[in-house]
Amino acid sequence: MTKTISKVARNALGILLVLGIWKGAATLVASSLVLPSPGEVFAASISLAAKGGFWLAVGGSCLRVTSAFLVSLCLGIISGVLSALFPAFEDILAPILTIIRATPVLALILIAMFWLPTGVVPIFSAFLMAFPVVHTSSRAGMLSLDPELLEMAMVFMVPAKERLLKLRLPAAKHHILAGAKNALGLCWKVVVAGEVLAQPRRALGTGLQDQRLSIDTAGVFAWAIATVIFCGLSEYCLGLLVKRTGRTALEERS
Repeated sequence: MTKTISKVARNALGILLVLGIWKGAATLVASSLVLPSPGEVFAASISLAAKGGFWLAVGGSCLRVTSAFLVSLCLGIISGVLSALFPAFEDILAPILTIIRATPVLALILIAMFWLPTGVVPIFSAFLMAFPVVHTSSRAGMLSLDPELLEMAMVFMVPAKERLLKLRLPAAKHHILAGAKNALGLCWKVVVAGEVLAQPRRALGTGLQDQRLSIDTAGVFAWAIATVIFCGLSEYCLGLLVKRTGRTALEERS
């Protein structure tokens, strides 16, 4: 309990430090157009939260993030498992993953805009960015199983299906969950970036772009802060799941 309070106090101190630096910089700049003060952004955020269109935008972005994340998670786990079981599959997939990792996010979004509807562009772009993360984590988790344990299972002629379900996948679980947490944060960043460019209806990124075109800097900050908050909340919830799964695993072992 004491450690938790101490951690919260340090986090609060860090936030206050950032706000203090921000306030000082805004005072020096003395231009709300260039850098609005924390108070101006807070007022803009309160005004934004009172609008129904804002919550529709939040819902639209959350739906896109969830779609991209779930598709990345499912396909990433499947491909990671297959790559660990069949090295030839990994050899075939490796050049594709290298190309995806090396391609700038902006380029992927712009290319996708030629092919897909505006509402699908952010999902497709986020999937391409998050899929390699889940794939790599899943494959590493599958390969993390103690070779001696696997050899023992083969000596005792444990069926391949049982080795996969009872040994390999449980060993990979923590790697997969860690990769999923990283992929979720990445999905938020890419989805919002895709929304800024593609301009779908009901999207946080569209709200950001609209405020920029209106030359409302405080509004841009308010939309950006909302994006950070919802991204942080989703990552926090997934982190709780990861911790709970870890505790459950320890209890099962004991």
